[in-house]
Formats: sequence, C-alpha cells, structure tokens
Amino acid sequence: MLSRTFGVVAASCAFGAIAILAPSAAVAINRGDPVSRTYVALGDSYTSGPGLPAQLDSTTSPSAPEICRRSADNYPTLVARDLGYSLDDVSCLGASTDDLTESQGPGIAPQLSALTRSTALVSLSIGGNDLGFSSIATNCAAATPWGATKVGWSCAAHYVSNGVNELDATIRQVGQRVTSALSAIKARSPNARVFVVGYPDIVPPVGSGCWPKLPFSAPDLDFVRSVESNLNAALDQAAVSGGDTYVDVATPSATHDACTAVDTRWVEPIVPLHGGYPLHPSSAGMDGMAHVLEQAIGGSNPH
Repeated sequence: MLSRTFGVVAASCAFGAIAILAPSAAVAINRGDPVSRTYVALGDSYTSGPGLPAQLDSTTSPSAPEICRRSADNYPTLVARDLGYSLDDVSCLGASTDDLTESQGPGIAPQLSALTRSTALVSLSIGGNDLGFSSIATNCAAATPWGATKVGWSCAAHYVSNGVNELDATIRQVGQRVTSALSAIKARSPNARVFVVGYPDIVPPVGSGCWPKLPFSAPDLDFVRSVESNLNAALDQAAVSGGDTYVDVATPSATHDACTAVDTRWVEPIVPLHGGYPLHPSSAGMDGMAHVLEQAIGGSNPH
C-alpha cells in the first residue's frame, strides 16, 4: 500500500499457521485454452512490490513506469508463472480506488483500462491508501515501548472522539468504493473470475509487539489490529456482495508478521533488512500471498 514515504505502510493478516509451500507446488490447474488465460492484476504497493528484487521500469516493461515500483517477483507474477497465465500487471505504488478509473500520473493509464472482454482472471487489492494507513501508522508511532511521552495521549485518542471512531466511516467508504470498482470490472470483463485480495498482518495477533522494530506501543497495538481487521472485513463484504471471491491473507500471515524472523516474515518492520519497503510485503510475503491466491483460484468455481 500504501504510500510513498514512511508512512509507507499497510494492513494485513493472521491467526493460524500454515506451511509455506512453493507456489509451484500449490495447486494443479487445467491450463485450458491459452487464448483465454489472460490475468490482469490491479492494486497498490502491496501488490506491486516496491523495493523488492527485479524492479521493472520503462526500459524492461513499457507498461511499468518507475513511479509504480513493480517487482518481477511480486505475487501476480508468481501466480501467472505458476498457473500459465499471460499477465498484465498494472498495480502501482500509492494507488487508491480513484486510480482504477483515473490516471495516477504521466504515463500511467487508469488501471481498469487494462481489462477487456477476453480477460479471464482479475485480482484486486486496494483500499489502504483510501484509508490513509500510512498516516495512521505515523500517527500511532510511539517514542517509547510504553507509548507517547505526553500523558494521556494514545493512538486511539487521536481518532476517537466522544466514543466515535472517525476511521469507521472512512472504512465504510472504502468498502463502497471497492463495491463500485467490482461492478466496473464486471462491466468490462463479464467472463472474468475476480479475486479481492486482502492485506497481510503487520502486527502480531496477540502480545505486546516488538518495539522498536514495529514502532507501536503495547497499549496501541489493539487499535492498530482493529484498523487492519476492519479494513479487511470491508474488502471481504464488498467481494461477497459482488459475487466475487475474497482471498484472506491475514489468517495465514498471522505467524509471519513483522516481528518474526527475517527469512519467514511476510511483512517488513520499520527498517527492512532484505529490500522491500517498511511495513510492506517481503519476498517471503509475496511467495506466501501467491500460494494463498493460487489455492483460491483452484478452489473457486468459474462464473
């Protein structure tokens, strides 16, 4: 997701361990007619893979302007490679739902323009930038493991007034925007199978976290968890209401949050050690998300 600076952040997933299988071993699929095996990947930086190895640019891929920070090893590329699809990846760093139907900048077409009537498969992961998760992460960052130095301040207090959490209304709006986007996808690609991919977990599902690797104090972790969970729930509801498939990557990433070992975590901490962006998917995270999406594709019924 999200974001172009730190504040680069995003939300995602977890509770329950699964073995991380190589995507190539994930699922056997009937490859069918090659002409119909076209896959369009829509989304933000949790899809594009900023900072990960094999970054694409306009010299290696005409449809990959440098601003989008797409990796040749992001999860759409892995899925297309494993399942024999022809991929058009138009995901982009900083993308919001507005950028599905509008240009995000010079040389960047609206993402939905990649869809055609012959598109067979679509994945969509978006909404974190609409919510402003990078700003939330910045506002919730704590100077100490115990919280902010200002007495009485908390992350929740920044967003909750008179018992009303202002983020709840924003998350509802995200869900409505994604619902509208799914209708637009169906209009352009009526025969496509559409998968809404949620966000992986950043923070551990329980416990006090790992300050300063994750700059959230123990008292504020529950609030950050609730933001991640509520955003994913809105994406799930949008997918179900549109008759599409929601792909839960939060649950399988629960034991691979940013506090876990460098070789197994799906999301990087505030200081990435092996490339990637802060609070964004690692290479292991892209592998894991590819595996989960492949399983969903294998278990979903064609329209």
